[in-house]
Amino acid sequence: MWYAIIAKDHPDTLSRRQGARPAHMARLLELQDAGRLFVAGAFPAIESEDPGPAGFTGSMILAQFPSMAEARAWADADPYVAAGVYADVQIKPFRKALPA
Repeated sequence: MWYAIIAKDHPDTLSRRQGARPAHMARLLELQDAGRLFVAGAFPAIESEDPGPAGFTGSMILAQFPSMAEARAWADADPYVAAGVYADVQIKPFRKALPA
């Protein structure tokens, strides 16, 4: 099943996010290589592709996992969690409707 992993950043964690990004991206690339990643990205704090020092307010990942428990375990092991970037992480089952 697809799961939406929706994370909210702590304020002022841009430097921690930047430091943990290579390890975070490596895990996403593993999902992509396994054909289990639909989309992943960050929420800019301002209306800009490159928000600069304004940073980001969180992230969203849509990926396939065998169960909610496995999605939660994967999310809990994210380098952004270990670095203290994320203040809150929600996981919701997701059913894709469109595009078909």
